[in-house]
Amino acid sequence: MLQEVKENSGRSIEETAAAFVRQNRPSSILQRAASVDEVANLVVYAASSRASATTGAALRVDGGVVETIV
Repeated sequence: MLQEVKENSGRSIEETAAAFVRQNRPSSILQRAASVDEVANLVVYAASSRASATTGAALRVDGGVVETIV
């Protein structure tokens, strides 16, 4: 679907996603979706020994787009 949007609008997928977030989640802290690198950074941290004291946590990398976890 996002590929279709890109073809029809001439905008990149990232630009389209950012516009969607700004329009539909105006309270979002970063006003954009998380990048692949930002998600990967959390995965690397969670899999590392530095996260040894992190237990039972719900770690979100969403730029504040998701308002709650249900």
